[in-house]
Amino acid sequence: MDQWLTDYGVTLGAGALIAFMIFIVWDLAKSSNAGKFGTIMLYVGLAMGIFGFLIKVIITLVLENAGV
Repeated sequence: MDQWLTDYGVTLGAGALIAFMIFIVWDLAKSSNAGKFGTIMLYVGLAMGIFGFLIKVIITLVLENAGV
């Protein structure tokens, strides 16, 4: 159980946090009347952070499988 939590806890926790951040950005765009362009820019900023997290996971898996 402890190894599973160590391996997957951060990924699941970050996934839940990302889902919550998507809701927060949607609510922010709606309450501030950001319009289409503003909403897209808010989601682009959020997507960069999500993309960075996914790249980190992929690079980690590739390096672990390569034996580095």
